[in-house]
Amino acid sequence: MDGIQLNTRLSDQEMAKLNMQVDSFNKSITIEGRKVQRDLGKDDFLKLLITQLSNQDPTSPMENTQFIAQMAQFSSLEQMTNMNQEFAKMNSMLVSSQAVGTIGKTVDITLGDTKTTGVVEAVTYGANPQVRVNNMYYDMKQISAVYGE
Repeated sequence: MDGIQLNTRLSDQEMAKLNMQVDSFNKSITIEGRKVQRDLGKDDFLKLLITQLSNQDPTSPMENTQFIAQMAQFSSLEQMTNMNQEFAKMNSMLVSSQAVGTIGKTVDITLGDTKTTGVVEAVTYGANPQVRVNNMYYDMKQISAVYGE
């Protein structure tokens, strides 16, 4: 273009706003009203077991040992799923606690090649807590340094 120079760099505030919009959109993505699931869960395992039992050869039914082994696998899967859910809750609490610990502290926020510094005014809770610095919200993972009072 002749003599026209476009500024394609986003400010820190524009970048933070864009990040929040992208996160919000990604959390809302669904297919036909339900979220896409890429992992097999306990319900899938039960469906497979029921299908297997329903379609077995009546003259040669599944042996008791096979059935017991599959039920033990199902029980183990259920316990691992429950543990995973509890670990996710605990992780959320720890990260939120870490965010609360930054209130009143001076932090460096890194946004790509730029860095901004300010005092943490407030935080949000949850799995991905955010800190408010200079009236803008940033993800905890964007904090590159925390300074004492």
